[in-house]
Amino acid sequence: RAQDASPLQTRARVAWACEASPWATSPYDGQVIHGRPSAAHATPIDGGRYTRPVIQRVRPLLLPLVIALLAAAAYRARIADEMMDFQVYRTAAARALAAEELYRPADGHYQFKYLPAFAVGMAPFAILGVETAQALWFALSVALLLVTVRWSLHGLPARRRSAPVLAGLTVLLMGKFYAHELTLGQANILLATLLVAALLAVQNDRARVAGLLVGLGAFVKPYALILLPWLALDRGLVAALPALAVLLIGLLAPAAIYGWTANLDLLAGWYRTATGSTASNLLGIDNVSLAAMWAKWIGPGSTASALAAATAIAALGLVVVVWRRRRGIDRPEYLEWALLMLLIPLISPQGWDYVLLLGTPAVVCVLDRWADVTPGWRWLTGAALAFMGLTLFDLMGRALYSRFMALSGVSVAALAVAGLLAHLRWRKLA
Repeated sequence: RAQDASPLQTRARVAWACEASPWATSPYDGQVIHGRPSAAHATPIDGGRYTRPVIQRVRPLLLPLVIALLAAAAYRARIADEMMDFQVYRTAAARALAAEELYRPADGHYQFKYLPAFAVGMAPFAILGVETAQALWFALSVALLLVTVRWSLHGLPARRRSAPVLAGLTVLLMGKFYAHELTLGQANILLATLLVAALLAVQNDRARVAGLLVGLGAFVKPYALILLPWLALDRGLVAALPALAVLLIGLLAPAAIYGWTANLDLLAGWYRTATGSTASNLLGIDNVSLAAMWAKWIGPGSTASALAAATAIAALGLVVVVWRRRRGIDRPEYLEWALLMLLIPLISPQGWDYVLLLGTPAVVCVLDRWADVTPGWRWLTGAALAFMGLTLFDLMGRALYSRFMALSGVSVAALAVAGLLAHLRWRKLA
């Protein structure tokens, strides 16, 4: 019957259908409308059917294109001569392919500190030429960053703000972490993508997929395992067992290159490297971990370590309180997952400031619920987000920025954001 109808009759039927749903989508302009389709943007074609103009069809591609062009310009102007951490990954991958020792104290500050499986996984970049591998890793990181922000918006339940506004504010507030990450050629964007994908899998009742993704994330950065207890409690063994299986396979896989005994030696070397380099990094200006925070305040030592442990336990206790307040919340997983991701760089002793990009879902949630809290909480939210994300070296100058970081201002701001998430849950807003 629709094929026999005139264009005017087709419009009338669509208008009637749209009136039945206040959030219907018009086939003429593809936009969410209230009450009836917007014919102003309709373009007739043969057969009486209508389609969106070309400009509307390509509009979603404009922002990614602009970002790609800006990223390419930044890469050519500066980043191509940086990305030192990526070179560490590539060197380790080349050594893994040759079954050579990965953890060498002679490498100094640029010593490889990741699990052997990560070096094996980076092998394709060792096969490629240096410039090609570096450019490919940068492009992949930029693409994954866009995916992470987009998925963080997509997973947020009952979103109040429009996606472009929320995405723009998030990038503004988290931009310094994204830029630092891309300049170093780090792997935290890859980790963020895996963990946000795991969150979406949880929301879509794909617990096994979520477990697999968290297991994979642990080989990018082991502190992804902070999410494993939540998975086990919330989704049971159906999620925990795949994660454990991936961990077991990943720990054993390098034995195919090194042999069983040498692989065990590698794992022991990884543990010595990861734990042995912690103390020397605590007073680093960009270290935002709780251990670094207390070490900067009262000096390194047993007292600072005890206070850092107590603060970490209190932060995890906050997660438990948030989890117990989930009754009556639509898709409560988002806020809880976002809170745990935000806490990762704080709890990890080597939590550098750029690792706070894992807090992207947390920032998205806090920004979206801005209008739902009281003015006092809005001021606190704005201050916390500004101190965490807008304190830039270029704006503050060397002296002021160094003093601010020595006082662990970013760490305190991140803890305040964690408290804001707990407040949203306490008021049943997320």
